[in-house]
Amino acid sequence: MDLTSNLVLALPGVEALKKANAQLAPVDLVVDLSKLPPSEKVALAKLVEAAKVMDTLFLRQVWAGNETMLLSLVEDSTPLGRERLRGFLLNKGPWDRLGDQAPFVPGAPAVKPPEGGFYPAGSTRAQLDHFFLSLPEAERHAAKGFFTTVRRAPDGSLAAVPYSVEYQGELEVAARLLREAAALTSQPSLKDFLVKRAAAFETNDYYASDLAWMKLDSTLEPTIGPYEVYEDEWFNAKAAFEAFITVRDDAATLKLAAFGTRLQDLENRLPIAPSLRNPKLGALAPIRVVNSLFCSGDANRGIQTAAFNLPNDEKIGRELGHKRTLLKNVQEAKFKKVLRPIAQVALAPADRANVSFEAFFTHILMHELMHGLGPHDLTVGGKATTVREQFQENYSPLEEAKADISGLWAMQVLIDQGALDKSLERTLYTTFLASAFRSIRFGLHEAHGKGIALQLNTLLDAGAVTVAMDGTFQVVPGKVKGAVAALVGELMTLQASGDKARASALLAERAVVRPEVKRLLTRLEGVPVDIAPRFVTAEALLGRQQ
Repeated sequence: MDLTSNLVLALPGVEALKKANAQLAPVDLVVDLSKLPPSEKVALAKLVEAAKVMDTLFLRQVWAGNETMLLSLVEDSTPLGRERLRGFLLNKGPWDRLGDQAPFVPGAPAVKPPEGGFYPAGSTRAQLDHFFLSLPEAERHAAKGFFTTVRRAPDGSLAAVPYSVEYQGELEVAARLLREAAALTSQPSLKDFLVKRAAAFETNDYYASDLAWMKLDSTLEPTIGPYEVYEDEWFNAKAAFEAFITVRDDAATLKLAAFGTRLQDLENRLPIAPSLRNPKLGALAPIRVVNSLFCSGDANRGIQTAAFNLPNDEKIGRELGHKRTLLKNVQEAKFKKVLRPIAQVALAPADRANVSFEAFFTHILMHELMHGLGPHDLTVGGKATTVREQFQENYSPLEEAKADISGLWAMQVLIDQGALDKSLERTLYTTFLASAFRSIRFGLHEAHGKGIALQLNTLLDAGAVTVAMDGTFQVVPGKVKGAVAALVGELMTLQASGDKARASALLAERAVVRPEVKRLLTRLEGVPVDIAPRFVTAEALLGRQQ
């Protein structure tokens, strides 16, 4: 049965597409570059050019037909064609990431391929599992790793292909641009990272460049390469290409730097069995507050990233820890365009004033910090493994839920210790609740949306959040702290078990949209779901460099 032709008449028209695209509110991202020397501005322009290459690679990783479809959309000058093109660029493909992945372009598969472009078309998970098991251990590790695709050989057998081979042409262009930027900058750590990341694109060995990125101390803060694994919905194993080209906010970075020194204490206080805690975290935990100049690839599809915790490589995490990067101008836009309007509809009237940007910003920071805490490396059946490898497609939603709820728990600990101002306790939980309705609108197919649904239902079941007769939600102060700590313990203990069946059962039971939440979401239909950045400073910078 052809799943594409039968969809043609059911595809959305111009008005429906306009409504869908309007869920992402346009926002101009402006960054002050006035203090940068001329040579650094030229280097920055080179970084933006390299970042644009990541868009091409990511499109290919989402679906093999993306590039051909994009070319046909560019040639369609009808109003419907223009709106389809706009939706395609926002979603990085022909499926509405905010609308249950429904297709909106003729010729798109009815279902967004969960395997992305990482595995052969027509293959199955069972075939991939058999292929991986057939390999010697060293080859298996590479084949299942972040930086390889799996392809069919001419004889029909499966073979692992490194990214450096699979995407050789584009990566050579990106490497050249990074080296040109390195030659222009006078900042040693930036030069070191760019040279090493260029080499990684060519060798497929990202270890040295990840170390250099962890140690990066520069006014320009680029993150470019294959990182997040959300797009691989089969195994959560393959890294997608993305780029964040940002400029550091020195004052805000300095203000938050002290939080990195508190991670071991937070680890030691986690509400889990002491045997499950990490006795020694990685030595580095740099925190960077930046303003986003340009983002691309996996960093600019549908919902915008507000912060990130990288690298995902468990080896780097064990040795050095993780870097947490907060995109301040992106967070400010989300708070103004999305969170504030949601709070006016979702929260009880008495709670609406207790929603603050400081609580929103600080929780995002703690979310990223907490990704690095709790169980990661496991031994299951006598074999060394990781939570990610054990949980596969369940990993991302549960990891996002863990980071969310433990970030809330950690903020309360820091308030109790006096490390955060006591006034935050008034806004902490109400801001989190309003933001829960922001995240659940991403959809249950998306890791953050699925993770927040699990958390919200758990808090409702515990009586920590209640629903009023008018359909608004409110926090119950006497119950919320205990419910939060209990969920942290439940999720981290589950991760430590490596039990995929239990993880699947938990998500099936609690990662759902209940009727009272669904009714509220209907009332929020006039509020944007997220933002669509317009990189006005980046485009002006490129124009000046022509």
